[in-house]
Amino acid sequence: MNREELQTILPHRAPMLLVDESEIVEENIVESSYTIPEDPWFTRGHFPGYPVVPGVILCEIMAQSSVLLIPKEQLVPNLAMYGGLDDVKFKNSVFPGDKVCVRSHTTVMRPPLVVVESEAKVKGKLCCKGTLKFMLVPKDKLGL
Repeated sequence: MNREELQTILPHRAPMLLVDESEIVEENIVESSYTIPEDPWFTRGHFPGYPVVPGVILCEIMAQSSVLLIPKEQLVPNLAMYGGLDDVKFKNSVFPGDKVCVRSHTTVMRPPLVVVESEAKVKGKLCCKGTLKFMLVPKDKLGL
């Protein structure tokens, strides 16, 4: 899936759409990528002279990729919202220009709870990994 196709599934839009392309490689495994822009809004001031991508942005890149594992019939009437982040580890820094490759797999799919294991790598080096939990919240309860 390219960005245009992703926007039919994900509610995110620029500048918060943090997936460029994605593919379901098996029923419960997704692989996605996102190339960090050369001057992203989230590195301006984080940190001057050392523009490192914030860890929460790496978690969001993994989350947006992971949500694609939720069956469309579950996702369409609901919004997948964070329910928790567990055992998140940051191993290597990510910088503007880097291509972040994410691989996620489902460990629990019991709507409204969805749990995935996810990892993000740049050039094969692990940058971030963790367990991401989502709650499927009915869009009508959110006024959407």
